[in-house]
Amino acid sequence: MAEQPTRAAPPLVLASASPRRLDLLAQIGRRPDAVDPADIDESPLAGELPRPHAQRLAIAKAQAVAERWPGAIVLAADTVVACGRRILPKAEDEATARACLALLSGRRHRVYGGVCLLTPTGKQLVRVVETAVTFGVLSHQHVERYIASGEWHGKAGGYAIQGLAAAYIHQIVGSYSNVVGLPLYETENLLFGVGL
Repeated sequence: MAEQPTRAAPPLVLASASPRRLDLLAQIGRRPDAVDPADIDESPLAGELPRPHAQRLAIAKAQAVAERWPGAIVLAADTVVACGRRILPKAEDEATARACLALLSGRRHRVYGGVCLLTPTGKQLVRVVETAVTFGVLSHQHVERYIASGEWHGKAGGYAIQGLAAAYIHQIVGSYSNVVGLPLYETENLLFGVGL
């Protein structure tokens, strides 16, 4: 009996410009065939809460990129930092970074990671992962040192847990990789579940 030829798996496309997400995927032995950032409007809708916001953006990013990659599996993610119902911005300037750090100092906040996987057949798999992070009280010197590092630039909530900010974090409950930018356990299960 002749052996059936094995069908190649569809290409995996990462819908993200984040080098952190690429590094996280590499950490678990996953290397996308292509990287294609979605470039969508990430502004929260009026009254939108953090968890639904993370989920909506992950889906919107996946859908935007899937249109350009028919036949591919598209992986998209979004990370939202929130204090209560308030969604913190990505810090693009020092004033925003300082405001975020002042809000996070001595408090617990939540990081929501939305992940969406779209298959070539249009199947949509979505997960939202929640991690609780508690900052110690930040002195003026702590804040100024962190601002001087520039590490906050472009980061949701104005900090990067994988860098200098790790020294200010008293406690984390939940997925560490989710705070960095991609919840690896959930992502691996989604990829495995579609045959990758």
